[in-house]
Amino acid sequence: MKAFKLENDVILRYHDLSGHDIPIIFIHGLGCASSFDYPQVVSMGGLVNHRRILVDLIGSGYSDKPELFDYTIANHAKYLEELLNYLSIDNIVIFGHSMGGAVSIALANRIKDKVKAIILSEANLDSGGGFFSKQIASYSESDFIEFGYANILQESVSSGNTEWATGLLNSSPIAIHRNAVSLINGQTPSWRQIYYSLDADKTYIYGSESLPDPDYDELVRNNINVAVVANAGHSMAWENPEGLALVIEESI
Repeated sequence: MKAFKLENDVILRYHDLSGHDIPIIFIHGLGCASSFDYPQVVSMGGLVNHRRILVDLIGSGYSDKPELFDYTIANHAKYLEELLNYLSIDNIVIFGHSMGGAVSIALANRIKDKVKAIILSEANLDSGGGFFSKQIASYSESDFIEFGYANILQESVSSGNTEWATGLLNSSPIAIHRNAVSLINGQTPSWRQIYYSLDADKTYIYGSESLPDPDYDELVRNNINVAVVANAGHSMAWENPEGLALVIEESI
């Protein structure tokens, strides 16, 4: 695992797996970590031919978890742009899941001329958040740190969502709460508006168990390639990693 130092000596950690085809950066969702979610995906099929960059966002996984940090979607995108500049990457595919989809859109908007394709899986496109971000943001930050984090962790274990529970255990409660609040707040123009406007190949992925979804036809109307991973829901990287790898490969 490699390290990249941000301002104030905060360390971002990431895997950088070699390959001769166009690099793909993988950006994880809320309470997750790419180092945990994607190794099994990027080791399958034609993805092994690509350079694969698996980032743990600040506050998650192996990366630092400072308390005095702006855990907004915009700031995640800002330091990821700095990472790509450091790596001298000028042509890239961006993959983002859930909250990581919002980060991916914000990143793509910062580096428009470098993005060949942006691939999102069940991503946040609008303000208001999703089920878990709403649940997290319903607590005040202090209450979430004191007892909300433990409550949600216990609920995820009890419901059998052990993969997300593992990610939560390796995430900062402060980061999780501030990430969730940023998702709720959204931005102007919205991530959706920016996504539609980007001049890159665009694919939006659903797990088959997440359908039907009222947004499906809306995405198609806006010239988004919509793909489906069979036998999977929101956590498709765990539920069908081979299927997800194939869809990503076909979307590049």
